Amino acid sequence: MSLGFRISGRISKPAAEVFDAVVNPKKLSGYFTTIGGASAPIVEGTTVTWWGEVPVEVDEVSKDRRIVLRWDASVPEGEPGYKTRIEMNFEQLDDGGTLVTISEAGWHEGENGLRKSYLNCEGWTQMLCSMKAFLEYGINLRDGFYRSEMHGEPARETNI
Repeated sequence: MSLGFRISGRISKPAAEVFDAVVNPKKLSGYFTTIGGASAPIVEGTTVTWWGEVPVEVDEVSKDRRIVLRWDASVPEGEPGYKTRIEMNFEQLDDGGTLVTISEAGWHEGENGLRKSYLNCEGWTQMLCSMKAFLEYGINLRDGFYRSEMHGEPARETNI
């Protein structure tokens, strides 16, 4: 059994606009990958870099509906690496808003996998909240959020 989670939230914008806020590197860098940015658009079959150093493999893109990504799980030094799988689904709602569901799975069982899955659950929840604030109100919630940013140092996050 592998560890995983799923979160979701409603954004008061059409699915096309919400989807674009993830695949468009300029928009994604405005609320999520704020330190180091996103290197390129999310296009199926490519690898992009987030935060200037994290490779993200793009497995599937279904315009305005679904994105599937893979990236390296954070493992203790000396342990073999592996990847987790992220799915983002964008459901257009009858009221004009979009329900965004993000799931990530594939951590190995054990203390490290459990800890890292919780950290990433926290990170994706923050991403979803930040995307809502960015799209609905033009606010960047992550600006100055991390302690290292308060001291003018680049953020070195272990989770998203």
